[in-house]
Amino acid sequence: MLLSQNITNHIRIPENNDWVIFILLGCIFLYLFMMNIVEREANLKDFLLQKYFDASNNLPSWVITSCVIALTLAVLISQYVPTVPKFVADLQIAGYQLNKFGFCLIAIVLFYLIKSSLGFLFYQSIGDGKKWTVFYFTSTKFYFILSFLLIILCVTHYYFPVDRNKLFLYYLSFFAIVFIFKVFFYLFHKNKILPEKWYYKFLYICTLQIAPLLLLWKLLFF
Repeated sequence: MLLSQNITNHIRIPENNDWVIFILLGCIFLYLFMMNIVEREANLKDFLLQKYFDASNNLPSWVITSCVIALTLAVLISQYVPTVPKFVADLQIAGYQLNKFGFCLIAIVLFYLIKSSLGFLFYQSIGDGKKWTVFYFTSTKFYFILSFLLIILCVTHYYFPVDRNKLFLYYLSFFAIVFIFKVFFYLFHKNKILPEKWYYKFLYICTLQIAPLLLLWKLLFF
């Protein structure tokens, strides 16, 4: 009986991560569609180095890239979310409720929708609305590269024998470096996508870059 109990205690149910593969394949399919249809069979070099006035279909490319970012981020960080808030878990549709991935995905999508809407209103309010299209055209290139790094992290996280608890600290460092790099990327990019006046730049970075991230962090991890 004792031997039987020991064997039972050591039985480990293998983790099924097929859903991760399906999502990542969907992301790759979105990029193939974007490069072949939206960007008219552009190669990677031409897409990353194209100039604003030579580009077309900037808005669809931005939307597709944002979708991939939201999906890969939700896949990566959903395992670290402690629990789904009760007010979210109580929202059931046909008897189904959101799991951690669904909760993360909706939170991230809302985060980007609100941040983008406020960004648009910000540029309009300071009388620099024409620069908004240049802004999301330029940011698309940044997030496009970031999304591939996130895909690599997702594969490593779910399909390699790594200590996920230790990786969390590395993820925090990675995203901190990415955020700092993004701020400098926005500040010094040749397209001059941020407002010219320094106080508008400071206002944008504080209210539309730092503050939304803090709110998202609080929503997901507290």
